[in-house]
Amino acid sequence: MIPHEPEGSTEAASRLRRHPLRQAAKSIVVRVATGKRSRRYVLAVVPGDRRVDLAALAERYGGREASFADRAVAERLAGSVSGSITPFAFSSELDLLVDENLLVHEEIYFNAGRLDLSFALSVSDYLDLAEPTVAPIAV
Repeated sequence: MIPHEPEGSTEAASRLRRHPLRQAAKSIVVRVATGKRSRRYVLAVVPGDRRVDLAALAERYGGREASFADRAVAERLAGSVSGSITPFAFSSELDLLVDENLLVHEEIYFNAGRLDLSFALSVSDYLDLAEPTVAPIAV
């Protein structure tokens, strides 16, 4: 556990935690439009120095488009405020997809569901605990 000043920006939190930005697990809730009235929510986890590839997510789900979920929906599904979302999916409405480039490190870092506390976790422990789907979802 790493206590620090409250921070929701991945870049600033990484500086406070004193690790390379590429080891930060940036977690973003994405809404994929899969039909006229259907959608799927995805917790996309990418390295802190990359962005979520929305087109890749839409294609993966056979959707028309993908976009960042509405803040209220994202916070409800994730169970925490924006900027402190963990790389774990606790809602059955949320698929967990992790970019393969995050998993090349020995450790990853992420906010602990709070803006003032973070975790460092070994990648092997993360994979055992979260059981994510691994896919190329970052640019």
